[in-house]
Amino acid sequence: MLKKVDASQLKIGMFIHDLDCGWMEHPFVRSRFLLSTEDEIVKIRSARIRGVVIDCSKGMDVDDAPTLAQAEAALDAEVAAIAARPIVVARVSLGEELQRAAQIRKQAVGLVRTVMADARLGKAVELDQVSPVVQAVTESILRNSGALLGLLRIKNKDDYTFLHSVSVCALLVAFCRSRKMDDETIYQAGLGGLLHDTGKALVPDAILNKEGRLTDEEFEVIKRHPRDGYDILVKTPEIGHIPLDITLHHHERRDGSGYPDRQPESEISELAQMAAIVDVYDAITSDRCYHKGMPAAEALRKIYEWSKFHFNPTLAQEFMRCVGIYPVGTLVLLESGRLGVVIEPHETSLLTPKVNVFFSTKNQAYIKPQTLDLSKPFGFGGGDKIVRHESPEKWQVNPLQFLNIA
Repeated sequence: MLKKVDASQLKIGMFIHDLDCGWMEHPFVRSRFLLSTEDEIVKIRSARIRGVVIDCSKGMDVDDAPTLAQAEAALDAEVAAIAARPIVVARVSLGEELQRAAQIRKQAVGLVRTVMADARLGKAVELDQVSPVVQAVTESILRNSGALLGLLRIKNKDDYTFLHSVSVCALLVAFCRSRKMDDETIYQAGLGGLLHDTGKALVPDAILNKEGRLTDEEFEVIKRHPRDGYDILVKTPEIGHIPLDITLHHHERRDGSGYPDRQPESEISELAQMAAIVDVYDAITSDRCYHKGMPAAEALRKIYEWSKFHFNPTLAQEFMRCVGIYPVGTLVLLESGRLGVVIEPHETSLLTPKVNVFFSTKNQAYIKPQTLDLSKPFGFGGGDKIVRHESPEKWQVNPLQFLNIA
């Protein structure tokens, strides 16, 4: 039986099933092992890991601890309560924006690639090249955030670093917009998002693209990238405080466990805290050479859970409402047994989006695509309900092919 326990409850003889933390954040080669020394327990606590999943069939039990299923059900109930609140409405349809968004994605990735190459050569970032791309991303998000954000979920492992920077830019712009920030702040935040990982240009490819867990020495190299990025960008004429702050502090955590300055929450700016949430969300939902990306709906649950210690809880909840419990592009299983891809959130309830259904799990076959508005009853374009999010790999389907069937 799997149970969820606090790290303070760990004892020698317990079997660790999962160290519930983000990728690259725990000091062990494996995530599943039998606790055999006090040093291992100290390592877990020193890494600021709070929640741990233990397997009671392979080690000691904790009688009063909730099962993993119970813990997840309680968390889901909290997430559902958050989901009932209103969100930002798109100005144009997904279909109208997809083609423009595809061009913006291509342009932005090319720009980030150039910025990284220039940084390796010691060249300063040229804002007159970056600014139009940030503006294009912002305008696309304002028209329909789901189009660009949905397309940015498609990541080639070889181009991850560049695509991740574009995703963080777009997500941060959407986040700022949902919080009704002014245009200049949104632009500066987008600039920071696009350039936040510039320092990775100085990380050797052998470390950046390593398959498997990094050694302590390699992780120390990775941890230099916020400071390196800041040092590169500070040489750029007319660069603002916000992009510099986001670049330097997007890996800080509210409990002081982050880097490079181990800042407590009181010292981390609001936009850097927002960037931290966005950065982790995109990282854990993306396929990398060393880990498989998790579905967006599961990632949001993790963000919410980790916000008790790592992120500002209020900002985490606002981010969940911004992207939606089931973001555009998410594959979902409906009560009817059909699979669908989310194409548009509902204006007041994130649990009843519009979906394009295209596959029958009962018949194991594709069906004629159809758009359903899950907020409406049967006979009025709805009449179905989401059971859970699903993995495209499980069903060997590509939901993003069915984003637009109009």
